[in-house]
Amino acid sequence: MNALADPGAVRTTCPYCGVGCGLLATPDAAGGAAIAGDAVHPANFGRLCSKGAALGETIGHETRLIEPMMRHGEGPLGPVSWDAALDRVADGLRSTLARHGPEAIAFYLSGQLLTEDYYAANKLAKGFLGTANVDTNSRLCMASSVAGHKRAFGSDTVPGSYEDLDAADLIVLVGSNAAWCHPVLFRRMAAARAARGTRIVVIDPRRTATADEADLVLPIAHGTDTDLFCGLLVHLADTGGIDAAYVAAHTQGLDAALAAARTRVPDITATARATGLAEADVARFFAWFRETARSVTCYSQGVNQSAHGTDKVNAILNCHLATGRIGRPGMGPFSLTGQPNAMGGREVGGLANQLAAHMGFSPPEVDRVRRFWDAPAMAASEGLKAVDMFAAIGRGEIKALWVMGTNPAVSLPRADAVRAALGRLDLFVLSENVRTNDTAACAPHVVLPAAAWGEKDGTVTNSERRISRMRPFLDRPAGVRPDWWALAQVARRLGFGAAFAWTRPADIFREHAALSGFENGGTRDFDISALAGLSDAAYETLEPVQWPLPAGGGATARLFAEGGFFTPDRRARLVVPATAAPPAGEAEHPFLLNTGRIRDQWHTMTRTGLSPRLSAHLTAPFVAVHPDDAAPLGLAEGDLATVATRHGRAVLEVRGDAGQPRGTLFAPIHWSAANASHGRVGALVHDARDPISGQPDSKATPATLAAYAAPYRGFILARTALAPPPGSWWARLPVAGGHAWRIAGGDGPDLWRDWARGQVGAAALAEFSDLSGGQYRAAAFDTNGRLSFALMIGPKGAVPAWDALKDLLAGDRVGEADRRLILSGRSGAGTMPSGPLVCACFGVARDAIAAAIRAGAHDAAAVGAALKAGTNCGSCLPEVRALIAETLQPA
Repeated sequence: MNALADPGAVRTTCPYCGVGCGLLATPDAAGGAAIAGDAVHPANFGRLCSKGAALGETIGHETRLIEPMMRHGEGPLGPVSWDAALDRVADGLRSTLARHGPEAIAFYLSGQLLTEDYYAANKLAKGFLGTANVDTNSRLCMASSVAGHKRAFGSDTVPGSYEDLDAADLIVLVGSNAAWCHPVLFRRMAAARAARGTRIVVIDPRRTATADEADLVLPIAHGTDTDLFCGLLVHLADTGGIDAAYVAAHTQGLDAALAAARTRVPDITATARATGLAEADVARFFAWFRETARSVTCYSQGVNQSAHGTDKVNAILNCHLATGRIGRPGMGPFSLTGQPNAMGGREVGGLANQLAAHMGFSPPEVDRVRRFWDAPAMAASEGLKAVDMFAAIGRGEIKALWVMGTNPAVSLPRADAVRAALGRLDLFVLSENVRTNDTAACAPHVVLPAAAWGEKDGTVTNSERRISRMRPFLDRPAGVRPDWWALAQVARRLGFGAAFAWTRPADIFREHAALSGFENGGTRDFDISALAGLSDAAYETLEPVQWPLPAGGGATARLFAEGGFFTPDRRARLVVPATAAPPAGEAEHPFLLNTGRIRDQWHTMTRTGLSPRLSAHLTAPFVAVHPDDAAPLGLAEGDLATVATRHGRAVLEVRGDAGQPRGTLFAPIHWSAANASHGRVGALVHDARDPISGQPDSKATPATLAAYAAPYRGFILARTALAPPPGSWWARLPVAGGHAWRIAGGDGPDLWRDWARGQVGAAALAEFSDLSGGQYRAAAFDTNGRLSFALMIGPKGAVPAWDALKDLLAGDRVGEADRRLILSGRSGAGTMPSGPLVCACFGVARDAIAAAIRAGAHDAAAVGAALKAGTNCGSCLPEVRALIAETLQPA
């Protein structure tokens, strides 16, 4: 489908990862929309991942915040007018400024914001309130890349394009589970491998889905990436792999970097010993890199989220600079960005150590931005980065905070301490589009209803520096406003109206573009001044375009092939990484906890958690552990275990994973107090961080693992939301027609019986009780005979699978004869569950795939032909292949 196929389709951009896929949204008559890929968008050419394909399931108003809310004294939040809410925000900022100074004010922003929103927040804070305490959740994912780029290139520049993935002969993925986290790009890599023989190398302590299509997997020891790439630099120097002409013309620092690398890992043997890898595998990787001119190294959170992430980035960049493999087709280092507008936020100064238009806090740059904005109180020095910012809130040093579009009470390290800090603020403003999440539960004084995806109007920039339009295709609820508008209204109340007199997003974009070219003359990488004169009509129809795009020039797909770096002498710097010991467990906390994302969920699930399809693959918060580590602790697949650190604890479902390194654990970041009783993993993560970038280390927190006593297991189904009994373990997920809760705990069935009767009344329930055997089952039906509530609880293994009855919530009347079957765990048709969902794009469950395999579909292509599984984003293909091997294995 292309942009011309449906005249009612609106071209917009996906709100998930930094790939920046183009979408076609066709509104329906009921407030929803059909979503398809935009076949002419150069980021995805029509392909979508499972999350993008399910976007149409996430745009209802059931969870929306649709009017401003304000708290009076210690009372609860209550609805107020926009004028009252904005007056309260302006009065609070004015009072804080007068009593405590600008350093007592902070803004915490998000890569979910549009560039225009980001720009408005930074202009107000840094230019007019005088505070540089403006940071973003991008600090948690991309700050080390930013710092590494700036050390090497003099600028935060991603030098390549997605087309390089098509042209490369070698793609190296470092700390990146791209098959799950950037699946559209990974399918391009896999296509190049199939069509051109491109080799794929995966470097990761965990064996992830990405390794399924790799030619070489290097299960590197935690924290030793720098050693590996220092070893590669030494090998290149010793085997004639250095591009001496490029190095001499365009770089400096090779001799020092090489000497330090040689001291650290003098040869392949030393590199293998330092990284825990087989020497033959290291030699193979080094030879492939040396021999393959068209090489791209993609890296992501496994590199960035480290106490030494910036050094890891620079160790990678050193190898590309030393070989001149940068800025040419099929060559270069490539940072895979985590959020849809992490790049756009960096462009407008969204980090506490940046100013707008990729400028920093040197006196000339501060003066330049001050003059352009005519800013009366320009911040002159860097502000507090995210972790330090919330620590300062906890100490009472920051008194006023405005959080926009993010959920720090879940996502920040030591999230329990963050929750406590938020309660100390004199003014806590939250701009959100959902009524409830963990941060909204931390007693904000003002909550402003922000436009949601589908209603937003502006621009975002993806990982390859491509600016795309985010166009609205849904009407905003009457009480909802864009973030930039709320910021401008507060600025006007503070007396800064002339500088914030925008009437539409295009006004802000033009100002942003003009600043990028102001006194630039080619000295700064970010320049889109060619767009500063866009008319409103041209802004509406703006096609995806890469920067730099200076006035009078064309867009640039790649940079630095002929040097021209943005350092004072225009030469790149090869950096000497610091020497640091790899992370290790402690006597009291012998495991290392690694956190990250899963295939079908996003951040804290406020959007993806609305989709039944996306929630059916991995249905509860879990911890992955090697079977050899689980067995001595008495843990088996599906058990519950307590994961604890010095900062918090969670209770997670055990998943045995032979690809998990021994002595380590992996837990996903997505579950919050809104959808799980004990699943908040951010509360466990330590606050160790990179000393250069300030990015937290989310990959190596010392932890313990122990069995959690939960003899009773079961599930609840209900058409409306409810609260399971206090003290029980539960994980909530959406199902068609209502909600499901997986439950567990030590309470016997008699207590669950009493709770169930309290929910719907004993007379309304059909019940089965075997209290001596630990069993209780109940079901209730509405006046139309439809299932409205069901509870099943019993010893582990004695209760039907949770999805046995879920389809009945969306069904019609259940006949009297069939109601008895429900208590046995069968639907009215007598069918049994179809197993976990494997392919979220097409809703294909495990049992259906197994049946197709037994019927003759003996490879992934045949399964795809029969069921479509794996034919869209392909992120389920490793699971499909594993199921083929399991099903066809001889008894």
